[in-house]
Amino acid sequence: MTEESIPSPTTDTRGDVVIITGLAGAGRETAAHALEDMGWYVVYNIAPQLIGTLYELQASAVGRENRFAVVVDPRSGPFFTELGEVVDELRKADLRLRLLFLTADESTLVRRFDSVRRPHPLQGEEGVLEGIRREREMLARYRRTADLVIDTSPLNVHELTMKMRSLFGTGEEQRLTVTMLSFGFKYGIPLEADHVSDVRFIPNPYWVPELRPKRGTDAEVAEFVLGDANAAEFVERYIEMITPVLRGYSTENKHFTTLAIGCTGGKHRSVAVSERIGDELRTAGHAVRIRHRDLGRE
Repeated sequence: MTEESIPSPTTDTRGDVVIITGLAGAGRETAAHALEDMGWYVVYNIAPQLIGTLYELQASAVGRENRFAVVVDPRSGPFFTELGEVVDELRKADLRLRLLFLTADESTLVRRFDSVRRPHPLQGEEGVLEGIRREREMLARYRRTADLVIDTSPLNVHELTMKMRSLFGTGEEQRLTVTMLSFGFKYGIPLEADHVSDVRFIPNPYWVPELRPKRGTDAEVAEFVLGDANAAEFVERYIEMITPVLRGYSTENKHFTTLAIGCTGGKHRSVAVSERIGDELRTAGHAVRIRHRDLGRE
């Protein structure tokens, strides 16, 4: 089958098990890392006979999601030949099992092995090409019975990661998550920020006695800050500026970004502006988290 024939993993509540196999150099570890980054429990290069036992162990762990993946390939030696029987047994259980097979054409695989200057694990005394052909023949039965076959020949590492997210990620995991982070410059610029903006040009509520003890999350302070003409224009233009950036991040497989807004102490202006920008981005369809790093620090 191709990936287009596989239903979305988010429509089934049973335990998810993904067995990753395929040709060396076709991206088995990249695919596994993509699942790992999404919170899957991933085990590399084990005997197929242990898959069921390991799944049960991780599924019983308190607080762990029921999503398990394992990379299986010929390096597991004679145990590998029983992969087909193990898959048949697991299919009888109340699991959502998918056998993922990664492949690529010979020229691509040869080029990849040449770029990393490593021998093919099955080439022996012969060349890389012979090792590739030997492995392809060994794995032919698993490609025929796979639930999902991905040809990674035209894909780079980032594109394969994106494909794994689209096939196995939840709707939330496939979206770019934006963190709006307010902060005070006097406490330092946040190291995790991808973009930093300064809103100290906005009149400071600190100098208004009745607003000084309040915070940027309070309606009175937000109205004072955002009622300033320059502040309103800043928010509007910031949204215009950041929209193509976020779109590009999504295209380039960046799933988290932090947009930092700073004022002097991180209590009034940066808080109110971050809240407003976060609301605007949510309205535009983005997943947004808002964090006020220095609120309450004064």
